[in-house]
Amino acid sequence: MNNQLLIKKKLQASLENILTKSNGSPITDLQIDKTLAEEIEQLTTELESVNPNLNPLLYGTSLLEGAWQLQYSTAREIRSLVSLPLGLKLGKVYQVIDVANKLFFNLAQVKHSLGLVSGYVKVTASFEPAKEDLEPPSNKRINVYFDKRYLSIEKIVGINTPQLNPFKVVPANNPNNRTATLDITYLDETLRIGRGGDGSLFILSKCNDFPDFTSLA
Repeated sequence: MNNQLLIKKKLQASLENILTKSNGSPITDLQIDKTLAEEIEQLTTELESVNPNLNPLLYGTSLLEGAWQLQYSTAREIRSLVSLPLGLKLGKVYQVIDVANKLFFNLAQVKHSLGLVSGYVKVTASFEPAKEDLEPPSNKRINVYFDKRYLSIEKIVGINTPQLNPFKVVPANNPNNRTATLDITYLDETLRIGRGGDGSLFILSKCNDFPDFTSLA
């Protein structure tokens, strides 16, 4: 087994240990022991150093395409989602990428702990290669422009509620005075690692059973 696969196996084993009780929802660094968070960061850094696709925006677009499930993150927005009010619990979080049209959406499933309500929050966005990153060898940074935020209730006490899907559509928030960026620091057929402009970490796995939600629009 080569070094890349060995490090990847160790990282996935660490993630699987903390995801077993999460019901598919992503874990953040604030939910686990500091030592374990440091171990995940170290393994992630080691895996990034042996990235087999150093130019994902040039030569890895077929790998980027499709649905990804978020497993672990240190991002502020994900930390806030895992502590929702009113008995709501975060479920699985997905990112679906349409490379040809330079679009993606993030989708977070939400369910009440007693099963009273279930739904999701979806944020649509467009992206482009960062202007300062158009030439090899890096070519891994994208500029992100968030578009709309959809709030949807799919079911209330088990009854479908298409009239509430979505019940609210509002403009999505973009950072003030700067463009949101994401560096794709590791990419293969089943795993993707990204770093936000603020240094936040995102680890995602390729998803082959994405639910039949609405389109990118």
